[in-house]
Amino acid sequence: MINIAMNKMEATKRDSSRYAFFLPSLHGGGAERVTVNLLKGLDALGVPLDLVLVKAEGTYLTDVPNNVRLIDLKSARVIACVPRLIRYLRRERPAVLISAMVQSNIVALLARRLARVDTKLAVVEHSTLSRLSTQSASRNAWLMPFLARCTYPWADGVVSVSNGVADDLSSVVNIAREKINVIYNPVVREEIFKFAQKPIEDKWLLDQKIPVIMAVGRLSRAKDYPTLINAFSELKKRRNANLIILGEGEERQALELLIKELGLESCVLLPGFVSNPYAYLSRARLFVLSSRWEGLPTVLIEALALGVPVVATDCMSGPREILDNGRHGPLVPVGNVPALASQMEALLDATPYKIPREAWMDFSEEVAVANYLKFMRTL
Repeated sequence: MINIAMNKMEATKRDSSRYAFFLPSLHGGGAERVTVNLLKGLDALGVPLDLVLVKAEGTYLTDVPNNVRLIDLKSARVIACVPRLIRYLRRERPAVLISAMVQSNIVALLARRLARVDTKLAVVEHSTLSRLSTQSASRNAWLMPFLARCTYPWADGVVSVSNGVADDLSSVVNIAREKINVIYNPVVREEIFKFAQKPIEDKWLLDQKIPVIMAVGRLSRAKDYPTLINAFSELKKRRNANLIILGEGEERQALELLIKELGLESCVLLPGFVSNPYAYLSRARLFVLSSRWEGLPTVLIEALALGVPVVATDCMSGPREILDNGRHGPLVPVGNVPALASQMEALLDATPYKIPREAWMDFSEEVAVANYLKFMRTL
């Protein structure tokens, strides 16, 4: 990564070849990982790139390609970075700025409007705004749809990561559905197959005598791990198995308490965030997505690519789209413990389904990067 200072002289004209991406940070989340994957794919094609961060910190910083210029706005909060983002836009004037995540999108649109530059700006929506506003633990979440409704019309382009997210965004923000571009995330990269073969030290996965059920994602309300843990408890009454949930988050304490109350300490593991989840995932007997809501669940696609049988909740949005209406894995109602337990048991007992390449090819890096490049060049 090339880190540039914030005190350079202002540029006199727009850099017509450079594209910039804007995020709060690179902590371990889905939108952050997707953006880094996009940067890698675009960098491989020789595209000049900037990565503008509210604060340059997070797990994925070391994954940013060396040719990407890293601009650290050094702000404590997203809203506080507006003056520095304005200065960046006036100084560097990239051809296109791509922003992801609703709060960043609102701030980017405000900064571009105040900067009065001709940089094109596109916003990417990764989640269903209607669910975020009503079910997020954030105190300000209720305000996001209103602010998005005010600012998103200023964008030169709007991208959603799934058709479900696009439908929701159109209704919440009042943008015509045909003006929202659906571009799937660059989820499947060649490196995940290499990382999947890396050695691990987990005794459950190395032993393989007892099947391991795997979940991966932030320990948050959206992922609804209590439903998974309760379903696993039901499954344990009929069949021996272990459960590993990779990820970290604000729900850890509550989940640990639930595990203890159900007497599952010896068969449920919460290892926290791991840098290479693919080595774990590829060795699992079954992957479970228990979410209340999603945008486009990256790990569900990765499980398919690694050939791991999957079961998912039929939540808004993504799972039904990814699994082709249940063709590539069963869908169960959100929050339905008996249904989830039943499907987990059925998959553990069934002959593994050979997942075809077509199940995940639309989510490959090659396809996604080509679609983003085409989109940015037509803004």
